[in-house]
Amino acid sequence: MRDPRVENLARILVRYSVELKEGDSCAIRGSTAGEPLVAAVYEEALRAGANPIIAMSFNGQSSAYFRNASDAQLDWISPTARWESEECDANIVIGAETNTRELSQIPPERQARRRAATRELMETTLRRSAEGDFRWVYTLFPTAAYASDAEMSLAEFEDFYYGACFVDADDPVDAWRNASEEWKRLASRIEGHEEVHVTAPGTDIRLGIAGRKFIAADGEHNMPDGEFFTAPVEDSVEGEVSFHLPAMVGGREVVGARLRFDSGKVVDASAERGEDYLVSLLDTDEGSRRLGELGIGTNFGIDRGTRDVLLDEKIGGTVHMAVGASYPECGGRNESAVHTDLVCDLRQGGRIEVDGEPFQQDGQFVA
Repeated sequence: MRDPRVENLARILVRYSVELKEGDSCAIRGSTAGEPLVAAVYEEALRAGANPIIAMSFNGQSSAYFRNASDAQLDWISPTARWESEECDANIVIGAETNTRELSQIPPERQARRRAATRELMETTLRRSAEGDFRWVYTLFPTAAYASDAEMSLAEFEDFYYGACFVDADDPVDAWRNASEEWKRLASRIEGHEEVHVTAPGTDIRLGIAGRKFIAADGEHNMPDGEFFTAPVEDSVEGEVSFHLPAMVGGREVVGARLRFDSGKVVDASAERGEDYLVSLLDTDEGSRRLGELGIGTNFGIDRGTRDVLLDEKIGGTVHMAVGASYPECGGRNESAVHTDLVCDLRQGGRIEVDGEPFQQDGQFVA
């Protein structure tokens, strides 16, 4: 018998996140380890009257690809991937990794080549999403690998994860709608100002936000969700930021990352672990050394780091910053094949000021 929490999560994804309707085409992508959720989403999509297309991957497929693909194969774009980015109405992507370090021994330049090859698809997806022509959402199916990274048992991680998705609420869809209203209220308080100033241990950074839109992330693209974000003015970022939470990036653990900005560009980068890979990301293209996103976490049901950015960037009392591509719907103009989020924890001695006025102190919003 399928876990009822899986059924509820599928309902949230289909009925709330991408709001599938009669006749919609919807690509559902996942791996064999996530089959229970893939199946539940497929069934819910059919009940919504949509036309779901399943794209399954097998355990170890990513490492097999990067180990064996020629340069020509790394550059090749499948017709189905192009169709999905250019014509599909929606997609639901379900991460279900059994080894989060699967790509740790893959040369970074091979991953960089693949990112460059797929950049056009990412830009098309972002543009169509901003125009309202494409709906998408990414979620996880709890696995032992995610639980291990989070230093929990699988049962503990399942409770933690499903709780963060509000699946235990009497009406999970209504629960997300209610949270959305509060997060939109917070976003409206910061929009229309000139500058955000973030300070914390190892962090003193200023980001221009004039003319930029703040968007409340309320389960439309990520599940779980809980943040509001914008695209900083491209040449405005000044100062230094230290990222306190470890992150898995491209199959590698990046710990203790630190970036220094001058006129909006990363001019110095270091990390206690994974520094070479971090620098390789920043050297991907012209836009990968600029910030594409500033996000402020609002999901206080996520109260600890898990080494998965889907969860960690939503932690109430944190900010995250992404190098690379910005979201056009925020007014951002930075283009890159990269969009990599790193998280700065403000819960112990951190502060956010907006045009010199306190907005958050020690991870709590100032009323």
